[in-house]
Amino acid sequence: MSSIPSVDLRDYTSGDPQQKEKFIKEIGNAFENIGFVALSGHFLSDELVKDLIGGQRGYTSFGKEHAKGRKEGDLKEFWHFGQFVEDDPALEAEYPENVVVKELPEFNEVGKETYKMLEKTARYVLRALALHLDLSETYFDEYIKNGNSILRPIHYPPILNEPKNAVRAAAHGDINLITLLMGAHGRGLQVQNHKGEWVDAIASPDQLMINVGDMLSRLSNDKLKSTVHRVINPPRELWGTSRYSIPFFMHPISGMPLNCLENCINDEHPRQFEDITAGEFLNERLIELGLIKK
Repeated sequence: MSSIPSVDLRDYTSGDPQQKEKFIKEIGNAFENIGFVALSGHFLSDELVKDLIGGQRGYTSFGKEHAKGRKEGDLKEFWHFGQFVEDDPALEAEYPENVVVKELPEFNEVGKETYKMLEKTARYVLRALALHLDLSETYFDEYIKNGNSILRPIHYPPILNEPKNAVRAAAHGDINLITLLMGAHGRGLQVQNHKGEWVDAIASPDQLMINVGDMLSRLSNDKLKSTVHRVINPPRELWGTSRYSIPFFMHPISGMPLNCLENCINDEHPRQFEDITAGEFLNERLIELGLIKK
């Protein structure tokens, strides 16, 4: 596959059964074959995107995070917005508090609205995927309500010196259920296809890039592919420029079981993963990434 497939969420929300089925088939096939799609028709406005780009919460400094199995820190710094919990004191106590930036009065307001619109978009995408997996349409709803999702505005600063084996984001798979990415509008993001080839993943200005994470891959017994991807360094003549991107990592609540679905297991596709909860899996991966200590 030489390019990333495009889908339109308005097909799913149109109320037309044929259009809805078309979307389910298109996104299901894309996630089985390469694990990425470019999505139009989402709930994020141009104004929100424009307003937003200008630990587990707050700021994480340059070079702190690294890909699994690598020592070199990625050439990036980022901010975290976490869940805005509603009507669940236990989950509210489980998650770190969001950091309020008093110096920028609209920063947190814009961040919260962006978070909610991306969460809404992700909910509809997961409903389509539930139907593709022969589950009830709202299978994921109870697990993603107040889920441990993260909105991460990332700044890849200008490169001032020759990087020593470091890139803006080394090859990795995402931890979560699905990732919705703003800012994949220029070269940099690359996806590894099944032949091991790196394919440029470039979205149109009105599109989000969406990919399968490891949690959804485990749940579907690898029917839906969590694809390895990376952000490469720009050509030397563009080292002096910054790159901005904003992924939304859709996580479920920590108690969600990621046990392989029985209808994704058969003689040709035996069970590939041990039973584990989302919280246990997340903790394992955060240790591997260097974001928390054992």
